[in-house]
Amino acid sequence: MNRLLLLFLLLALTLARPAAAQIYRATDPLAHTYSIVARDPLTGDLAVAVQSHWFSVGTSVSWAEAGVGAIATQSFTNKSFGPRGLALLRGGKSAREALDELLRTDEGRDVRQVAIVDNQGRVATHTGAKCIDFAGHRQGNQFSVQANMMLTEKVPDAMAQAFDNNARLPLPERLLRALDAAQAVGGDIRGRQSAALLMVRGKATAEPWTDRLVDLRVDDHAEPLRELDRLLRLYRAYEHMNAGDLAVEKNDVPGAIREYEAAEKLFPQNLEMQYWHAISLANKQRLPEALKLLKPIFRQEPNWRTLTGRLPKVGLLTVSEAALHQILTLK
Repeated sequence: MNRLLLLFLLLALTLARPAAAQIYRATDPLAHTYSIVARDPLTGDLAVAVQSHWFSVGTSVSWAEAGVGAIATQSFTNKSFGPRGLALLRGGKSAREALDELLRTDEGRDVRQVAIVDNQGRVATHTGAKCIDFAGHRQGNQFSVQANMMLTEKVPDAMAQAFDNNARLPLPERLLRALDAAQAVGGDIRGRQSAALLMVRGKATAEPWTDRLVDLRVDDHAEPLRELDRLLRLYRAYEHMNAGDLAVEKNDVPGAIREYEAAEKLFPQNLEMQYWHAISLANKQRLPEALKLLKPIFRQEPNWRTLTGRLPKVGLLTVSEAALHQILTLK
């Protein structure tokens, strides 16, 4: 049989074979993982958090929109469930209705794991029959935790318990405690690599650029949860920094000092936090205290001294010429 005839026969057999439904594409992430979706009953804020032994898990698993809902799509991940699910919620579907619609049109539903919380706190979760053990989920008051390819079957219960036990914490910190609890009982059987935390407002505003409240990702790290916790604490510190800047705009120097001090306490080694605290003290005519802070800053990074000379021009440093000279000539 010549080669041309053989190729013809193989092509004929291929065309005669029934087409298999496509449930996985090479570009889709294998985000076997554990996650949590939740709504804060007090503020209405919506959030999703996740950790996995997969690079940049936050770009595929976690989705949220202010005033709409939060979604985690994982296992053999169908990323379209994120934007499509939010569109269904935005159109008036409940979490359950949206999830049912997504699964109805998905031939790969048996290998998917999906969780949705809507803007009323209703939750819906699906763990496909062919998700890799240990796999499961637990639902609670306005939250759902879900996991697959875990080392032990204890992960969902541990996450749910940790979330319930930390109700006094702000929502992002509660989500991290749930992720920590999953890791403490074994977590992902493959280990760990990335994590993410996303929180949006419970109600959309006329300024959508302010509606995403927390958006933190650790794409590749030996201890992604520890790094995510550090980033969240840094985020809280910069909340104080932003409040301090706002106080400066309002000429509220005492308020600025309070906020910059609070930021500095959270991250005492951060030069910028120390620097603006010092500048606020100088503006309050507390020059000796300001000089004490500025001296080691200038030694460690001389560019801060250069920046200081530029501040009077824009009104951010309002000291006398003599005081400015003392600052700029610090040894």
